[in-house]
Amino acid sequence: MSLDDLPTQLPQAAGAEPETMVRRVDRPSPLRDKVTRAEELRLQLADEIVRGVLPPGSALDETDIARRFSVSRTPVREALRQLVASGLVEARAHRGAVVAQPSLDRLTEMFEAMAELEALCAGLAAERMPPGDRQKLEAIHEELRVLSHAGNPERFHEVNERFHNAIYAGSQNSYIAEMTLATRVRVQPFRRAQFRNLGRLAKSHAEHDRVVVAIMRGDKAGAAAAMRAHIELVRGEYELYAVSV
Repeated sequence: MSLDDLPTQLPQAAGAEPETMVRRVDRPSPLRDKVTRAEELRLQLADEIVRGVLPPGSALDETDIARRFSVSRTPVREALRQLVASGLVEARAHRGAVVAQPSLDRLTEMFEAMAELEALCAGLAAERMPPGDRQKLEAIHEELRVLSHAGNPERFHEVNERFHNAIYAGSQNSYIAEMTLATRVRVQPFRRAQFRNLGRLAKSHAEHDRVVVAIMRGDKAGAAAAMRAHIELVRGEYELYAVSV
């Protein structure tokens, strides 16, 4: 099972008609002809936010965005409203919309939740991940090892996403995987930034290695502890990055 196969809608009440599946906000939809222009804009802007093109605190002016994408302000306004609802954007009085820049206390809370959710996924993956998916995880881990020596944080980040997605899917619990992914989207701009720290890629791979070893051994507690420690270190690395810029 791949994370991309996971449904991303909340469970429906018994007898209720299922709602249209909510697409992942951290990548463009493959069904471009079936989404509204506002949805396309939301996906594009969300992708730029999680990739760091639009860093925390960046102003999101409706007129500028409309001009950039050659649309009216109506779909822009709706896209920004959806991004505010997702937590990636904040609407501030007299300042308009800006890319979310949570306080240090709030960011600490977000990373704390992220650590627990990822630890839960890793522990369940140690118990439940099918043999074929374990081999794929090892292959991704090896790809990250090579990239850690190449010194390309952008490419490392992309493959790192696949690594964590594989563990979410390996939990074999789509609801937990959805919650974990949704939280990661909120924290994504801050997780991405820490890869710019000197030596961080090699450290990240070493942290991953402890997670992978525990999963391969079927060590639920060990996998959870290793993943929790990894995310806590990610938070620390981001704080180091934040004071350096």
